[in-house]
Amino acid sequence: MQFQADVLGVPVVRPRVTETTALGAAYLAGLATGFWPGPEALRKGREGDRRFEPKMSETERTERRARWQKAVERAKAWG
Repeated sequence: MQFQADVLGVPVVRPRVTETTALGAAYLAGLATGFWPGPEALRKGREGDRRFEPKMSETERTERRARWQKAVERAKAWG
């Protein structure tokens, strides 16, 4: 999570419940069946466990993203 915050240059909040895929499916099922009245009811229960603040310099962030883009372009040629 720290690396994501650093590379994106924005704070990242890790949810208290890390099984968000299963939780999302449960939320959708509950919304579809009327268990919850609407998305607002779900937002109230969303809690963060930890917040990661970006620590990487803008220069390093820019350099790393450029290298990542270059790697993505090379990978597109595989196959």
